[in-house]
Amino acid sequence: MERRGRCLCGAITYTTSGRILWAGHCHCDSCRRASSAPMTSFLGVPRGTVTWSSAPATYRSSPEVTRGFCPTCGSQMCYESTFFPDETHLYAATLDDPSTFQPQAHYHYAERLPFLKLNDDLPKHSGMAD
Repeated sequence: MERRGRCLCGAITYTTSGRILWAGHCHCDSCRRASSAPMTSFLGVPRGTVTWSSAPATYRSSPEVTRGFCPTCGSQMCYESTFFPDETHLYAATLDDPSTFQPQAHYHYAERLPFLKLNDDLPKHSGMAD
């Protein structure tokens, strides 16, 4: 299945037909700060299966992590890490059809914000995965 997405201003678009390796919500401090949101949602696809209309600008948020974003509007587009060398993590909120996103779990749940009340039956991992 081909998936398409874009940034807020539309300057950067992507397509991927890679299979979804995982999909979930991240509550870690760095992802929250990067997205200015109480949590963010990702889908992981095989690296190399994403075609960009133009390459996102990058920011190395730690020695292991590179975050891609639109240099025009600032939308976060992707996350890549040496922890997951064969994956690109796309922000689910950038999908043209976000209804295709089916989260499987919460990650870094131990870092969740206390004011965020969740009422779902998804597994809640304290870190990347328990």
